[in-house]
This record gives sequence, structure tokens and C-alpha cells, in this order.
Amino acid sequence: MNKSIFLCAISNISSGSCAEDCGFCTQSARHHVDIERYKYKPVDQIVFEANNAANNGAIGFCLVTSGLGLDDKKLAFVCEAARAVKAELPDLNLIACNGIATVEQLKTLKDAGINSYNHNLESSKTFYTKICTTHSWESRYQTCMNVKEVGLSLCSGGIFGLGESKEERTAFIQSVKALSPDTMPLNFYIQNPALPLKAAPLSEKEALEIITEVRAALPHTRLMVAGGRETTFKSKECDIFAAGADAIVIGDYLTTKGELPASDREMIERLGYEIATTCHA
Repeated sequence: MNKSIFLCAISNISSGSCAEDCGFCTQSARHHVDIERYKYKPVDQIVFEANNAANNGAIGFCLVTSGLGLDDKKLAFVCEAARAVKAELPDLNLIACNGIATVEQLKTLKDAGINSYNHNLESSKTFYTKICTTHSWESRYQTCMNVKEVGLSLCSGGIFGLGESKEERTAFIQSVKALSPDTMPLNFYIQNPALPLKAAPLSEKEALEIITEVRAALPHTRLMVAGGRETTFKSKECDIFAAGADAIVIGDYLTTKGELPASDREMIERLGYEIATTCHA
């Protein structure tokens, strides 16, 4: 087996200050979920986390901010963090995930050292109005087009298990396919009693079938299983790679705990896979 698994880590650099009403998101201030909230994480802490991620084998590191998109102050902060990380870890694939973004904002991020931009469609166009009313699916799609226009690597996917039908799920996958992203994150909805979205959890079998369906539709895209991996797949977690995944998020997520990176590395190596050392492989 010579399949390489790409490891990525995320840093929640601005947490819980979002005014949007996405029914699946713990960072929306409307839902009053009990999470840690802060405007800006200290840059030296972000660099510390980036070093930890690299030491754990991650070759991707994502700078995530809550909120609809970028204003001048937030853009300057992300750029400051990006430059600080790149100064210490020039080979790290640096990803920004900062919501709706214009071409000019994305050019500024690129100039600061950002390599990739993550903006998820989240669901199909028709289902989206059932999970968010404060901004449009089309604005998300346009941001992804902007990412491609400025020459950043595009990372775009979404969340499964929000209550969507199989037809809506397939339509969502086809919309992502039309964007031809370099990486597609596959998140699986994590139940939280404070969230308004009440959807039945996916079975392990159904979740694995989703990965297989996505792999068939996007044979050349990196498929990254991210949020909800541990709670959704449980005893079948090892099967995500055979189903088609070739990347995972290691460490903690935005507002939930993840596996210890050492445990994930041990799992990958035990299964006979290699851990990727470059994102261009």
C-alpha cells in the first residue's frame, strides 16, 4: 500500500463572534452555545500551535475566523498571523478560512503567504435556505470562484447529516465537483442541544457510503474527513481511507475536542498507509 494520508490542523484564531444564523454552527452568537469566545488569539500562540501541528506531521495549517467575512481589521490580523507562521515554517501549507471574501481581499491574503483558502458550500443550493437565512448559498459559491480567480488553492466542501435528503446530498456533491477544488473537507454534523438544528445522526455505514460517493464524483480531489470524524464513525473510523478519504484533520476542531495526533498517526501507520510529507504529492 503506497497511499499517502495528508494531515491538517486548524487554529480557531477568532472564536464565537458570528452574527449569522447557521443552524449547525456553535460559533453563532444567536445560539448561545457554551464555547470559548475571543476576538483575536495572540499571534505568538498561533505560531506555537503551528509548530505543534508541524511536529505532529501536519503539512497543512488553517487560520479560521468566525463571522460572515473579512473587514479591514480582521484581514490585517489574518495577514499578521500568516506572516508570523511563514517566518518560522516557510514550507507549511498555510490555509485561511475567513468566510465571504472578495478578489482584492484574497489577493492580500496571498501576498501575506496564504497558500489555500477554505470556504465551504456546506450543502446543496436548495437545502441551504433550511439551515441559514442571513446570507446566501450563491455568496459562498462566488467566494470559491474568487479563490480560483486569484490563483489560491481552493478547499471547499461541507457538512453531511444536516437532515438533507439523498437527492440534496448528491446535488451538493455535484456543485462541489463543478468548482473542482484541490481539497474537499467532509464534515459530519455533531449534535448539540443548544443548536436549533435537530437532525438524526448518520449511521457509520451511511457515512462511509457518502465518502465512497464523493470519491467516485471527485476522483482527483483530496478528500479530508474533518469535524465529526470520531463521533460519526466510531469503530469504523479506520474504514474511511478504504472508502476514499486521503486526508484528516488532526488535533482539536473549532469548538470540539479531537483525537490526540499521536493516536491518529499510529492508526494510519498500523493500517499500512504513509503520512504525506508534501501537499503536492
